[in-house]
Amino acid sequence: MMERALVRFLFLILAVAICGAASVFQPISDSHRSAALDVFVPVDGSYKSLKEAYEALKTLEILEIDKKSDLSSATCENVVKVLALSSSTLKDALYALSVNGILKCKSGEDVPKDIVSKLQTGVKDAKLLLDFYYSVRGLVLVKEQFSGTDISLGDAEAVFRSIKALSQSDGKWRYSPNNPESSTFAAGLAFETLAGVISLAPSEIDHSLIQTLKTGITKLFDSIQKYDDGTFYFDESEGPISTTASVIRGLKSFAASESTGLNLPGEKIVGLAKFFLGVGIPGDAKDFFNQIDALACLEDNRFSVPLILSLPSSVISLTKKEPLKVKVSTVLGSKAPALSVKLAQALSSGSKGSSVINNQELKFDAESATYFLESFPKNFDVGKYTFVFEILLDEWANEKAYITEAQTKVPIAATGAITIENAEIAVLDSDVGSVESQKKLDLTKDEAVSLSANHLQKLRLSFQLTTPIGHVFKPHQAFLKLKHESQVEHIFLVKTSGKKSELVLVFLGLVEKLYYLSGKYEIQLTIGDASMENSLLSNIGHIELDLPEHPEKAARPPLQPTDPYSRYVPKAEISHIFRVPEKLPAKQISLVFLGLIVLPFIGFLIGLTRLGVNIKSFPSSVGAATSALLFHGGIGAVLLLYVLFWLDLFTTLKALSLLGVFLLFVGHRTLSHLAAASNKLKSA
Repeated sequence: MMERALVRFLFLILAVAICGAASVFQPISDSHRSAALDVFVPVDGSYKSLKEAYEALKTLEILEIDKKSDLSSATCENVVKVLALSSSTLKDALYALSVNGILKCKSGEDVPKDIVSKLQTGVKDAKLLLDFYYSVRGLVLVKEQFSGTDISLGDAEAVFRSIKALSQSDGKWRYSPNNPESSTFAAGLAFETLAGVISLAPSEIDHSLIQTLKTGITKLFDSIQKYDDGTFYFDESEGPISTTASVIRGLKSFAASESTGLNLPGEKIVGLAKFFLGVGIPGDAKDFFNQIDALACLEDNRFSVPLILSLPSSVISLTKKEPLKVKVSTVLGSKAPALSVKLAQALSSGSKGSSVINNQELKFDAESATYFLESFPKNFDVGKYTFVFEILLDEWANEKAYITEAQTKVPIAATGAITIENAEIAVLDSDVGSVESQKKLDLTKDEAVSLSANHLQKLRLSFQLTTPIGHVFKPHQAFLKLKHESQVEHIFLVKTSGKKSELVLVFLGLVEKLYYLSGKYEIQLTIGDASMENSLLSNIGHIELDLPEHPEKAARPPLQPTDPYSRYVPKAEISHIFRVPEKLPAKQISLVFLGLIVLPFIGFLIGLTRLGVNIKSFPSSVGAATSALLFHGGIGAVLLLYVLFWLDLFTTLKALSLLGVFLLFVGHRTLSHLAAASNKLKSA
């Protein structure tokens, strides 16, 4: 019973996993808020840099997680320090002001004059896009955060043209006038920078420049990439998340600063939102910030706010008569404006274009903000479907420009209890096919059927599966397992033909596969499908097979381990048997032969003295004598290498090279002494 319950549970999990892996997009939820606390963890109350601090604080602020009090002390100290130093870089100044905008470390009339002067100088001297970006965005933040500050760009149009000169014909931008490479990521930075120039300009920028920039934005969207599930994104070396987020931030800033608005393709804006929602929960802090910040820009902008249709569950149980529930919200989970949702079609995966449900408008529950379909038509059966939804906005009641997909396709799995009927198992004679023994089965519980057969007979198993509305059901998995008493297992597929699922085993053709093993075989049936709520694993009983004797050349069954964990037990100790040492002569005999070997050498020395060998030139001074002895000893060591015959070539060459260097040194000293002594004798 436990095995059967486990199988049912696994198949239900499989159904959820199949639907969950499809293109069903959910807005930002509490799971993101919980993950943010793990991703953005400060060290000793602060972050490594002001940039990291800003990204963490901005993400937590968007997700409405209040952590300012835990970070304000150490972080504000760093902010005040950077804003007080005239030597601070433009980048540090920008992120210090960005953090200050969240934590309010400095406000009111306390304007950081040195930083303002540095930012203004940075705008005048800037040649690179990043210098323009840091300077202009920094001045915009000063204007927003410090009341009574009058900051404007007197030559704003000239600055605008200088930045615009970095644009390319395809909508991308360059970081430097000297670098021909263009970048989509740089385009997002340029849009933010130009938006800042417009907001700081004392008068309106030339409309033709604005229109040229809008044309560039349109061309940039021509290079956008797309997935099969309708998600759109920009990709470059910085990665798709960072690149796409940069563009969205730039578009939001530019749309906010420009009065005529942006006309962007709604399908692609929704696709961008789906891209970031499809990312899930990034484990990297940088990607997490870019995801949440980009979605916040899509949540609140002046061009179009995408709405996302989501389902609390994409699995519908017909047994429990669960209604279809749908939610429509913004990307951050805020309530949608007044609208209506219609189920345009419900396409079955097994049908060819025919729809089970057509143009069914869903009811709205204001308390749960959920649209629902109370009941399904009578012909709605278990299986996999593609539901096509249409969202109709009440545009006259909306202040913002909301946008939705024309049609949203969602995969749905309808599950139910499958009826199992006419289950029986029988042993047949091979020649005439007559039934020798037959048993009715109740597959919803374990049976204790006992059968017997020989190699000239057949085993037939059959049953019928029907859906809740009486249609034939073809399960994804249906197989029979025979398990011999020696633990050898054989699995056979049960096929569905017509209204019946049937398996016939002809034992005469299976004797080799069964390894000619006679004896008792346990019979087990497994039926499962993602749409089947009552998937089963049923023990039917056993069959006693009488098979021919095992031929001499036939294959043997594989060895079956009695315990699957036996491979991990300690191995048997290996006993090594060494060769018995050979018998050696007595020690005294070895010493006698050693003496006989040394005698010729002694005779050689005596012979040298008898012959009157001249050794008068041997050095007498300590240093020269030492060198001479070492020289002769080195020659002896070289000769010794011949004795050490068991050494390999590389070891011998290594030793010979060392001895050669040694001999060169001591030999040179010895010969130098002899030459000097010879010169003294000649001069005397």
